[in-house]
Amino acid sequence: MLRTSETSTSVTSGRVVSARLLDTVLIANRGEIAMRILRTVHGLGLAAIAVHTDEDASAAHVTSADRAVRISSYLQGEEIIAAALATGARAIHPGYGFLSERADFARACEQAGVAFVGPSAAAIETMGDKISARAAVTARGVPVVPGLAAPGLDDAALLAGAAEVGFPLLVKPAAGGGGKGMHRVATAHELPAALAAARREAAGAFGDDTLFLERWITAPKHIEVQILADAHGNVIHLGERECSLQRRHQKVIEEAPSPSLTPEQRDQFGRVAVDAARAVDYVGAGTVEFIVDGTAPEVPFFLEMNTRLQVEHAVTEAITGIDLVAEQLRIASGEPLSLSQEDVHLEGHAIEARIYAEDPAADFLPTGGRVLALALPEGARVDHALSVGATISSSYDPMLAKVITHAPTRDRALAALDRALADTHLLGVVTNTAFLRALLALDEVVSGEMDTGLIERRLAELTPPPATARALAVAALVRWDQVARSRPGGLWHAPSGWRLGAPAPFIVRFAGAGGPGHDPIEVVLTGAPAQALARIGEQEFDLSLHQGAIAVDGVRLPLLHHVTESAVWIGLPGEDRELLLHRPTRGTSGREAAPTLASPMPGTVTMVLVADGDHVEAGDPVLVVEAMKMEHTLSAPSAGTVRLRVRAGDRVARGEKVAQVDLVAGGSGIDDHEEARP
Repeated sequence: MLRTSETSTSVTSGRVVSARLLDTVLIANRGEIAMRILRTVHGLGLAAIAVHTDEDASAAHVTSADRAVRISSYLQGEEIIAAALATGARAIHPGYGFLSERADFARACEQAGVAFVGPSAAAIETMGDKISARAAVTARGVPVVPGLAAPGLDDAALLAGAAEVGFPLLVKPAAGGGGKGMHRVATAHELPAALAAARREAAGAFGDDTLFLERWITAPKHIEVQILADAHGNVIHLGERECSLQRRHQKVIEEAPSPSLTPEQRDQFGRVAVDAARAVDYVGAGTVEFIVDGTAPEVPFFLEMNTRLQVEHAVTEAITGIDLVAEQLRIASGEPLSLSQEDVHLEGHAIEARIYAEDPAADFLPTGGRVLALALPEGARVDHALSVGATISSSYDPMLAKVITHAPTRDRALAALDRALADTHLLGVVTNTAFLRALLALDEVVSGEMDTGLIERRLAELTPPPATARALAVAALVRWDQVARSRPGGLWHAPSGWRLGAPAPFIVRFAGAGGPGHDPIEVVLTGAPAQALARIGEQEFDLSLHQGAIAVDGVRLPLLHHVTESAVWIGLPGEDRELLLHRPTRGTSGREAAPTLASPMPGTVTMVLVADGDHVEAGDPVLVVEAMKMEHTLSAPSAGTVRLRVRAGDRVARGEKVAQVDLVAGGSGIDDHEEARP
């Protein structure tokens, strides 16, 4: 029999939930979701057990838990169940990702006598396969996107049935999610190649290459409904979320309620979601996802069901006042739901933005790095596990945090989210924060007229612009101040440029600040670090730096900054920047400098395609770096002799030099750099 505590309570937005709850919960996850679950577990007066790999030994979820157990991987279900039994945890909360939708893990928990905080293994299996899920919900009268879906369809059957589905159509894997293996096909001629690519990708990502076809929906909207179901036959919905702002089928911004549904449509979507959950005798928290044709928004086509807590659950919590994790634990302990459908009331509007460790200016490649400085906004909910000094690894999903705002109206929630993102500074790691603010400002987003293709159509407008002159001036002053503090005292060591006659300026040059292919930008500073004049071309700025705050032309601004050996990181209101210090090559022996290949992202060298000392031509592939299941091939920048600095299997940092090409036969190719001095 599961051990329970009779006195636990959780308070969310003033609403008290009483429940007989499991007294110890193991959290089989990491990062922000582990911290989110831990917050409710502790709020209920329960004990929290963390698990961690060696890489995460000092992570926030480990230090915040009551006890932590080392495991070799978050995917090792046997180790996690053993950790639960060893620590007396009688429930395992999987969060999302990792083991959260693994039927074999849910079944193993049941066999071990540990409560799995999620649905039954049978429900996970049915809803985890899109073909069986379509069949199950269709039997309950839930509409699905017209298509060709049956177990074991080979390429011949798919090719033969495609004409009946109609073009354009979508090739989809039966297993998995996140857009992997999905291909839009415009004509019958394109279909064979798309099927081959989809099978290859699905097999690699999910271990299952089963495919099916769906009609392509015009201007699709992605709307999902949160449901809760207990073991006593009660199923309710908590309203819908709008998740149409996606990039490569991955959600970026989510909000609740949807700005595009009428109250009647909202009720209809909720009823259909409840029917879908009942189709598999669902128990727990889950999300029923729908795709809606922009030309016929009244028809909610079933897309899939996520049999776990969703990343975007926070917006539902904001507008309902219901702690979804508390309800999950209540259900797992065998208790009935603490509320009925009549108790659910939606208040105001909530919007969430996902902050990722990725570089929008480099095709959203993952970044990573070490957190050098951190500032989070006030007045917004921020789910995160960040701290100064923490290393952002390429071993896991690049999502770092979620920023959520809630207000009486959608306009006010949007404005609050924009302010919150402007006040979010994470120095040391390039993120998508500026991209998110640009996205929120699009006319279509402001008006609520969104579809899943909006970001791709407007992507050119969302790429962050080059550094502003203001940012360059501030960064140069920060660099000057750092140099001044690092030098010995005395007149002859002062960086003020004192000499007989006029003082010399302090000059800082930034590489690539004007964008790819641009010459370094020079900032000329005169005066002193505490009070200076900055000149960039024809532009001038009066600057003063005092106790961590900076004034630009008399306007005082909060400033977060950090100076490394190669860059100046600054965080100003609405602007985070990594500005690389320009390090020109010294001329030695008159030969040309050797072009180098630097990794565009942190990751692992999976393949080295040449041997050290080989001759390469410009554009020849040299090696492959992989991070977060994304591969990037680095090619030779010019013809010459390649000199490798890494081997297959090596971990590399973003910007790390992995190879170089000698332009002159017999040359050493070693770069000799120094920072420009005043």
